[in-house]
Amino acid sequence: MMKHYYRRKLPLSVGASLVLFSGVFSLLTYTERITPLSFGFRPILKLKLCTRKEDGITDVRRNDATGLNDPELDERLEFDSDECGVVDGKWVYDSNLEPLYTDTSCPYLDRQVSCIRNGRNDSDYLRWVWQPDDCLLPPFNAARALERLRGKRLMFVGDSLQREQWQSFVCMIQHMIPAHGKSMKRSQSHSIFRVNEYNCSIEFYWAPFLVESNTDGDIIADPKKRMLRVDSVSKHAKHWTGVDVLVFNTYVWWMSVSRVKSLWGSFSNAEDAYEELEVPVAYRIGLKTWANWVDSNINPNTTKVFFTTMSPTHLRAKDWNREGGIKCFDETMPVRNKKNHWGSGSNKRVMSVVSGVLGRMKVPVTILNITQLSEYRIDGHTSIYTEADGHLLTDEQKADPLHYADCIHWCLPGIPDTWNRIFYAQLLSQRF
Repeated sequence: MMKHYYRRKLPLSVGASLVLFSGVFSLLTYTERITPLSFGFRPILKLKLCTRKEDGITDVRRNDATGLNDPELDERLEFDSDECGVVDGKWVYDSNLEPLYTDTSCPYLDRQVSCIRNGRNDSDYLRWVWQPDDCLLPPFNAARALERLRGKRLMFVGDSLQREQWQSFVCMIQHMIPAHGKSMKRSQSHSIFRVNEYNCSIEFYWAPFLVESNTDGDIIADPKKRMLRVDSVSKHAKHWTGVDVLVFNTYVWWMSVSRVKSLWGSFSNAEDAYEELEVPVAYRIGLKTWANWVDSNINPNTTKVFFTTMSPTHLRAKDWNREGGIKCFDETMPVRNKKNHWGSGSNKRVMSVVSGVLGRMKVPVTILNITQLSEYRIDGHTSIYTEADGHLLTDEQKADPLHYADCIHWCLPGIPDTWNRIFYAQLLSQRF
């Protein structure tokens, strides 16, 4: 069958620095946040993928609530990562859009991110579709995703935002697997979802800094007491060996202090041996340590490596001209009519390190540039529909959004589902 490439601006009908107070960070100990990446980063951070469009195919429509396309049409889609990118675009409202899952239909979501279940009454935030300026982002097809992963291990590695991306991906595919054909094993550091028929696993490994730290196990609430072995990933990396697809992220935990207690060597003499470094300096050293491990241990013919860019926080309503607003509290619409919106939670100096380090790696790393599209979504955070210290917020806490609204994590279903559509498209284009 002839393959069609999509190239042309689509009609609307188609598919439709950091202000992070240590008190807030202590409250949200499994919280992460990341920021935009479209500030002059060259191709290394310009995620490019497209389904080009010719006159032979004029539209793509969902068949049902699963979001799967017409299979015959789906076979004619081919993704060209060199033709167009997803960084530039807009959110388009689709009143008919239904998520691929809900926080009651998917049993694997943490209560922390189950906003509807936790009392959120509005649902319009679920019906916005990211539309790139000049290409079509392919719809997610669970069957094709699983077929691509047949016989393979997929592992998301990083912080709690990366855990959200993992949970989103699991929920996007689990609906088509019978109960007896899947299993979930959760633990503090390593969780594994298995699909028997496809002999594959979708895993999450907790490593918020990627390098080793004294807060990898029991969380140290006070950021000033955290120490990082910026020269070592070995404790974590032994779990990454043998994985076929690795998706990394790291950012927000670095940003809770202005200077990072950086250690070379064992934690046994940490109090006497650490050095305090500015965040960008420590981040660069840590990311280089990770990059060196990838270059030394990964065979790009058998293992594919991805890096998810920073997930923005929305802690200052003034960033989107909401005078008198309290962080993301009570926001029900994306930022509109403000092209390339960029909030104060974005640390360009730190994130430019990503461009420099990844651009010099020998092993190719595919960037999942989710930052700019997420920046607009001030409405997508868990806000007061979440937990604190393992318990749902009380009415009294909900009435104090300044201290309790979580504008770091995202509701699920929600924005991370779009991240996974980008990941899915790139995954299909990989050869391994």
